[in-house]
Amino acid sequence: MRQRLTIASAAVLALIAALLVHVLPAHADTGFRVSEGRLVDAAGNDFVVRGVSHPHSWYTQETDSFADIKSLGANTVRVVLSSGDRWEENGPSDVANVVSLCKANRLICMLEVHDTTGYGEESEAATLDQAVDYWLRTQSVLEGEEDHVLVNIGNEPYGNDAAANQNWADDTSEAVQRLRSAGFDHTLVVDAPNWGQDWAHTMREGAQGVFDSDPHANTVFSIHMYGVYEQESVVVDYLEHFTDSGLPLLVGEFGFDHSDGNPDEDAIMHHTERLGLGYIGWSWSGNSEGVDYLDMVEDFDVDSLTPWGERIFHGPDGIAETSVEAPVYGGGEPTDPPTPDPTDEPTEPPAASDCEAVYSVVGQWDGGFQAEVTVTALTDLTGWDTTWTHTGGASVSSAWNASVTQDGPLVRAANVAYNGALAEGESTSFGFTGNRTGTVTVPDVQCAAVS
Repeated sequence: MRQRLTIASAAVLALIAALLVHVLPAHADTGFRVSEGRLVDAAGNDFVVRGVSHPHSWYTQETDSFADIKSLGANTVRVVLSSGDRWEENGPSDVANVVSLCKANRLICMLEVHDTTGYGEESEAATLDQAVDYWLRTQSVLEGEEDHVLVNIGNEPYGNDAAANQNWADDTSEAVQRLRSAGFDHTLVVDAPNWGQDWAHTMREGAQGVFDSDPHANTVFSIHMYGVYEQESVVVDYLEHFTDSGLPLLVGEFGFDHSDGNPDEDAIMHHTERLGLGYIGWSWSGNSEGVDYLDMVEDFDVDSLTPWGERIFHGPDGIAETSVEAPVYGGGEPTDPPTPDPTDEPTEPPAASDCEAVYSVVGQWDGGFQAEVTVTALTDLTGWDTTWTHTGGASVSSAWNASVTQDGPLVRAANVAYNGALAEGESTSFGFTGNRTGTVTVPDVQCAAVS
């Protein structure tokens, strides 16, 4: 047992405690904060970001976009701003109007400076220090908005230049400390280097030091997932590194396709939902020629959703299905999903000698559906293989946690490297999205051991 404190030492501790009452940062009483690796509001309510980026800096006239984004279920909008170092500066009055639009539409504003994109590789890019200068010029309109605004210091602040990336941790820590010293009490969001994708794991390895440098312990890390994240295993490994380390993370940008590869958007959305992490898709509308396939709506028209827009808003683990309005606006737990049709109820096929598999329809929408299969070992397995036959014109379009092939209505799904070995009684699950022309029924799934 610990020895009792002496009267003198107790008095010293009491004096320190009294002093701390006067120096606790404002975020202790108001605004978002990080608690045990999670983003929470002032009352301690968990908040999971679900939103999209809006290119406000280049389309300042498109103010209806805030209401349109909200109408599709988002709880957050990441707003592109310029510090004036590369594009025309969004001044304090413009930023104040953006914040008012967010609040009027019950959205959390994540404000970001875009001029830093690709510093060290992009000659016109601004430094993080210049981004901080901008935030200090804008501070007067952000004070008191800590419960509505997250400050994303600088977008993708380094390209792939190895020498510049070595400075990411020091430069990011310095930016955080400058903002804190100036009185910023907001939750700060910091982007990874390597054009946001952190393929060299600079942020992953340096995140703890950056977090520890924040005197408010209120910094969230942002990974951008494009072509580096083509494989589900890579997505899972990166996300779980942060959750296992107790460090706050969100996917600050991602798409369904990109010039550098084909990101696995299904895995990104599924595993962020599984882990309770936020995500923000890129982007609402107005992308330049060559990357205009990343527009979610055509010409800022909410009634003209693109395939990417349909996927992120209405698909499995999408915004409409998973977003919960911020507690500051009165949001709470998501509403109970509608009672599934009888055809959606899982059925258990007869047990095989080695393993059994249970197929469940998780959700259906016009022309598509999502399903999950749970495999349970009836003896020790080193690998497994499942087969079934779809009806209703159903076919698999993308899958996670299994290697899936199909020949007409016949589907085969086998384990991947990390979930093949199962002890007797142990289970694992895989899922997929699919296309359909009719009603999806639950097929019998055959399961067998493979060596």
